Amino acid sequence: MIKERLITGKTKLLGVIGHPVEHSLSPVMHNVALGEMGLDYVYLPLPIAPQNLEIAIAGFAAIGVVGFSVTIPHKQAILPLLSEITPVAQAIGAVNTVTRQDGKWVGTNTDVEGFIAPLQTTYHQDWRQKVAVILGNGGAARSVVAGCIQLGFASIHVVGRNVQKLEEFRHSWGNSPLKEKFQVHQWEELPQLIPQADLLVNTTPVGMYPQVEASPLSVEEMADLPADAIAYDLIYIPKPTLFLQQAEKQGAIAIDGLEMLVQQGAAALKIWLQRPIVPVDAMRQALQNHLGNW
Repeated sequence: MIKERLITGKTKLLGVIGHPVEHSLSPVMHNVALGEMGLDYVYLPLPIAPQNLEIAIAGFAAIGVVGFSVTIPHKQAILPLLSEITPVAQAIGAVNTVTRQDGKWVGTNTDVEGFIAPLQTTYHQDWRQKVAVILGNGGAARSVVAGCIQLGFASIHVVGRNVQKLEEFRHSWGNSPLKEKFQVHQWEELPQLIPQADLLVNTTPVGMYPQVEASPLSVEEMADLPADAIAYDLIYIPKPTLFLQQAEKQGAIAIDGLEMLVQQGAAALKIWLQRPIVPVDAMRQALQNHLGNW
């Protein structure tokens, strides 16, 4: 049983910024982890409207915030407010973790590490022979593309419904060397792509609670997914999503977004605390307990 912690004048502050942020599950897993380690820290949800972002970051420096997570809509807007951005965050063009180092704000992105963690630990495959098909071209797709490139996939296909947004996604990588590592496709091309997929990833919000009866793919589209493929949904409520239920009926292996959430959080905690090991199992269990029967 985790002992009740006392907040004192010495308690150090961590948190998550977003708008809205009250539904974030990060405080659940981080506060359990901090309690397990017996550290005098607290992790809070910090709602910050876009127009207040710059003044808030200055305020965090003034009150000695150790570090914070970044969620929608600030992952890209925060870039100009940071003194340093790690290469992985620069390549993706988004930051999800900020830490105070030598009086400066340093931004990185642990979403890539979070995404690839369950693939690396559970499925020991030579990804260099594999094909990844990624549904959606929003912010989450950026981390997934970078993760697939890091794993060394032979080909990576990003599929979207809106031609203009697809082009914007492609151009938004600028001069990044990652830009040449993936292709973009319109949704109509899916029938040709799905039969090739070794990894099929849903980065769209389709199927997320409360729209639990929705899936980004029709039953007909999913029917061509190879039986030995891995279907990966970044959504973790409900568990499993209709998308993953469809994939499992095809014989595919299913991974939901909970493990990515846990692993990106664990990676961030290691950075803030400058520790090589954090209680990942306790973080995962805390989220599972909190989500209950979802």
